[in-house]
Amino acid sequence: MPSPNKAGRLSWSSHGISDTGKVRRHNEDSMLVRPEMGLWAVADGMGGHAKGDVASQMIVETLRKVHEGTTLSRCIDDIEDRIIEVNTRLLEKAKESAKRITIGSTLVILLTFDRYCVYMWVGDSRLYRARGGALSRITTDHSQVELYIEQGLISREEAQSHPHGNMITRAVGAMDELHLDMGIQEMGRGDRYLLCSDGLTKHIPDMELQSELQKGNTTECCKHLIDLVLSRGAGDNVTAIVVDIE
Repeated sequence: MPSPNKAGRLSWSSHGISDTGKVRRHNEDSMLVRPEMGLWAVADGMGGHAKGDVASQMIVETLRKVHEGTTLSRCIDDIEDRIIEVNTRLLEKAKESAKRITIGSTLVILLTFDRYCVYMWVGDSRLYRARGGALSRITTDHSQVELYIEQGLISREEAQSHPHGNMITRAVGAMDELHLDMGIQEMGRGDRYLLCSDGLTKHIPDMELQSELQKGNTTECCKHLIDLVLSRGAGDNVTAIVVDIE
């Protein structure tokens, strides 16, 4: 359902789907879709770690409590404070365990406000923007392979199949002092944003994603992306949220 911003100049529509995939027994991904206040999030519980679903669900539940009708700066502060609080709670929960475990999750957030959007992220869940037929990856993964790329050790193409592809360097619940990366950009009518977990990008490379994101409305496009991943084996949980700016 389109939701006008406070200035009435732009509106947005969105749709999100999360699927367990073909291999995993349960879904450690969680998503938040709050078009009424222009807030969306994808959280991916860290695969291979205990209670990854607990971490991602805790993040989403606290983001549901973010208040509408406030200034942009206060809204950002509220989101940051809530995620830092979750980080502390997850660290405490991990310490209570008999074994030394990490209860963590990646996270990507999109917040629309007036003609601008703010995005925050930690880990390798991503935000993309399709504009005028061109695709831009807005976030940069906090991952080991991204460090290899920055150091010139491997190419981005080689990173797609690198054995360290699942190693992330930052996550909620994985470090005492959590830092969320953040950016802001002006939106335009016709922009389409995609928030997704790495379960999608493992099966759809950026070059192909550019054309796939142009198909249908938000509901149709989102379903198409999930179906495409499922048809390719869906080795991980997969979550996608498509947001259109109108």
